[in-house]
Amino acid sequence: MDRAALVKNIFAKRSVLCVGLDTDLAKIPRHLLQEEDPAFAFNKGIIDATKEFAVAYKINTAFYEAQGVKGWQSMERTLNYIPKDIFTIADAKRGDIGNTSEQYARTFFHTYPYDSVTVAPYMGSDSVKPFLQFDGKWAIVLGLTSNAGSADFQLQQCGNELLYERVLTTVASWGTPGNIMFVIGATRKEQLQEVRALLPDHFFLVPGVGAQGGDVDTVCRNAFNKDAGVLINVSRGVIYAGSGEGFAAQVHEAARKYQQEMAVYF
Repeated sequence: MDRAALVKNIFAKRSVLCVGLDTDLAKIPRHLLQEEDPAFAFNKGIIDATKEFAVAYKINTAFYEAQGVKGWQSMERTLNYIPKDIFTIADAKRGDIGNTSEQYARTFFHTYPYDSVTVAPYMGSDSVKPFLQFDGKWAIVLGLTSNAGSADFQLQQCGNELLYERVLTTVASWGTPGNIMFVIGATRKEQLQEVRALLPDHFFLVPGVGAQGGDVDTVCRNAFNKDAGVLINVSRGVIYAGSGEGFAAQVHEAARKYQQEMAVYF
């Protein structure tokens, strides 16, 4: 999906909601465990309940890889079920030398036709550029994350700037705002403002809203640009909003509330 199509859907829905499909079989409603493919049965219910409000779905591949072959099959079924006008993210955090990254790119852009994949930039241009060779596909590069351990490296001084700032500006120079996004955590408004000043045109995938303490208002006030420019990921706060056989109705209501919060910024 190219940038124009993504932006069109965002403004049509007045939403920047990305639903994270971090599907943990230990947390899904018990009745679904009787299904042939419990993970897909749960995801199908989530997608049906949220597609009215979501502009993106982020599939965290770790939750599927942990289940072996069956998990990969559940992931593929889920990806194929997502409506084609909704942006898809493989949250796989790949990053390796060039020829290996080329194979990762083929995995998530050809074998499994995602629109984007998260990428770790620690190994430099070798680990990012192979993902930028595909029309209509995106690398979503880890920039400033919301976990406690981010301070170990990302917030260390690097000359006259912090390391995360060097990463953002360097990686941005390898592509365009039409094929690179950045993962930017939602928990501190000052940093959201600083990152937006550094990168006025790029999209940010913003985790940390909900269970990690971030909120929609902080993100939208400090990181929006003319195209909205953010995808706010919510995982637990949406997909586990309901339980029992009526879980989908509660999930629908949770997604609707997030969309209503976002709509005031359009």
